[in-house]
Amino acid sequence: MSVVSAPTDRRLIGKLLGAVVIWALLYALNEVVWTALFERVLGLSLDDRLPGAIHFFLYDVSKILLLLVGMIFAIGLLRTTLRPERVRAFLDGKPILLSLLLAAVFGAVTPFCSCSSIPLFIGFVGAGIPLAVTLTFLIASPLVNEVAVALLAQTFGIGNTVAYMMAGLSAAVVIGFLLSRFKLDHLVADFVFATPVAALQMDGRKPTLQERVDAAREETADIFGRVWKWVILGVGIGAVIHGWVPTEFFARYAGPENPLAVVVATFAGIPLYANAAGVIPIAEALWSKGMALGTVMSFMMATVALSLPEFILLKQVLKPKLLAIFFSSVAAAILTIGLGFNIFS
Repeated sequence: MSVVSAPTDRRLIGKLLGAVVIWALLYALNEVVWTALFERVLGLSLDDRLPGAIHFFLYDVSKILLLLVGMIFAIGLLRTTLRPERVRAFLDGKPILLSLLLAAVFGAVTPFCSCSSIPLFIGFVGAGIPLAVTLTFLIASPLVNEVAVALLAQTFGIGNTVAYMMAGLSAAVVIGFLLSRFKLDHLVADFVFATPVAALQMDGRKPTLQERVDAAREETADIFGRVWKWVILGVGIGAVIHGWVPTEFFARYAGPENPLAVVVATFAGIPLYANAAGVIPIAEALWSKGMALGTVMSFMMATVALSLPEFILLKQVLKPKLLAIFFSSVAAAILTIGLGFNIFS
């Protein structure tokens, strides 16, 4: 590094650290600010349907857009020092099951909902991590996390919680393993691979810090420009149906006397949109009405792992064939888990 560039790099590093602090503050205060605005300033109750839906929309759009900017930039900057071929070479030397297991565990310790996981998914795919491994992360992240584990343990007991975790992680790994047997990269949208960071890496020379930051910033702006309107549309739809669960419908059509209750609960839960903290109280209410444990688990998994907003966002990243494969594979796994719970519980 030249004597002339060193002060410039230090100033740039200072700006990056400042941006990190601002981003972290905005992310930490996001829910607090919206809740204070609705409850203290406007005097509205979030338990009421309309204020609750608008609050959810503003909070979730802000959260996902912050993640989109922060994660794409951070991973893009990291990618300028980490070539995709080196990532692939590193992973090629490891057993695929180990990579899938690590992806599932990483998903379990990152508390993201099905939509919030997508920015990380885009970054991982662009970084050259095998598609099956990134899809494993995408399945595991909303299904299993510390919030879900804590609430499940309080509601359904330790034994059922451990079974739920093992079933969710196993489903993510098994689906990832099956998908790893096929070449599916061509079913990912081209823009994920043809990014400014990828162009910088093709140059062959070692880029400066300023060039790395410029490439990461340009890539973030490009992906943000493609996706932001779909975030608003997807979360908008999610806000309309958020928290709206036709409990009487489930009590009537997904009760213990219906042999197809798991199927009903799974396909009725897929369009809904909630995270684990939001759906577990509903699941508890359904369980108290006599719904079988496996049927309740299927409803929970379908609600948190698959959703209409997630479909809208993923449609910008995955081509229709892969999108269909992903949704049908996860739905089949959820059906299998629900039936298994009902048989053995």
